[in-house]
Amino acid sequence: MAEKRIRVIVAKPGLDGHDRGAKVVARALRDAGFEVIYTGLRQTPEQIVEAALSEDVNVVALSLLSGAHNTLFPKIVELLKEKGMGDVLVIGGGVIPDADIPGLKEAGVAAVFTPGTPTGDIVDFINANVK
Repeated sequence: MAEKRIRVIVAKPGLDGHDRGAKVVARALRDAGFEVIYTGLRQTPEQIVEAALSEDVNVVALSLLSGAHNTLFPKIVELLKEKGMGDVLVIGGGVIPDADIPGLKEAGVAAVFTPGTPTGDIVDFINANVK
């Protein structure tokens, strides 16, 4: 039996209209052998969780530059748990102040990658942490 490939949804929650970073990460993850689903811009937490559920993903990778990460990231983690998907690895990235990262981790975001993080670090983190 072939090993099941890791499935990752790359999502842009909220009103953030910039997706270059998300597309760079999506391409790097695809190049690393992951199956990648990109949801596009301006997704609600509910839309992202619904997509994660229907696509049966292992990882939800959130990208946010608008500053609403402290609200949107925990909301997505909470909705995943409500849908019985508490085992899905949630990672975040974007322009996120260092001071906000501990709170996001407490809320269930496994890792936060800020601008300039080598994409290989994200690939390695997913490989090391997907159950």
